[in-house]
Amino acid sequence: MNRTIALIPFYNHPDTIVSVVGQLRRHGLPVLIVDDGSDATSRTVLDSLKDQPQVHVHHQPANGGKGSAVKTGFTLADAMGYTHALQVDADGQHHLDDIPAFLALSEQHPDAAICGQPVYGDDIPPARLHGRKLTLFWVHLQTLSRSIPDALCGFRLYPLAAVRFIGSTPYLGDWMDFDPEILMHLYWRETPLRWIPTRVSYAADGVSHYRMVRDNLLITRMHTRSCLHMLPFLPSLLRRAFAKGGS
Repeated sequence: MNRTIALIPFYNHPDTIVSVVGQLRRHGLPVLIVDDGSDATSRTVLDSLKDQPQVHVHHQPANGGKGSAVKTGFTLADAMGYTHALQVDADGQHHLDDIPAFLALSEQHPDAAICGQPVYGDDIPPARLHGRKLTLFWVHLQTLSRSIPDALCGFRLYPLAAVRFIGSTPYLGDWMDFDPEILMHLYWRETPLRWIPTRVSYAADGVSHYRMVRDNLLITRMHTRSCLHMLPFLPSLLRRAFAKGGS
């Protein structure tokens, strides 16, 4: 049976984190918040959560990026004896009522990464939508597959055994480039990926740390280095591509 903890990379979302943690606890999940160098107001809110049972808060010394926080969370969760980590954003945009579906599918396929396939409403910013399409083009190219329908949604349940390679992969992205890059690495390593449609909302007054120019440059740089990093996996990728083409 899986031992799953919810992992929240956190940076200055004091107005939403209490609600997110409450929803996760109502689903019976312990919670690990990795604070990525937030301000004093946010730290005060996090301190108020520490006294809740099964809520753990780890403070990073400085802001190192969402990917850095998630990687730290993987290491901590693994050391705490958990087998799986459910990554959830702190801003409340994920539809957490879908958690039972994620957990059930993971129990059926414990070696698989369970990934949210976002269902967007009219509230998605056009720049975010177009950026996702561009990223998806490169992901399909660098996996020689169209098996990944979305690469940026951070609502995912990871088997921790499958992500231990990160410790020997120092170049893996630390910011918004982490979500697509880790997914490609899992695909290259033949970790099964399974998908659950899930609604994603963008509140008009929500706080987003996505920066179109900076993060798109980081993602572009990530795809550039991925052209080299995929090479050791190319024989396997070609084999799988030809097998799908012949089936």
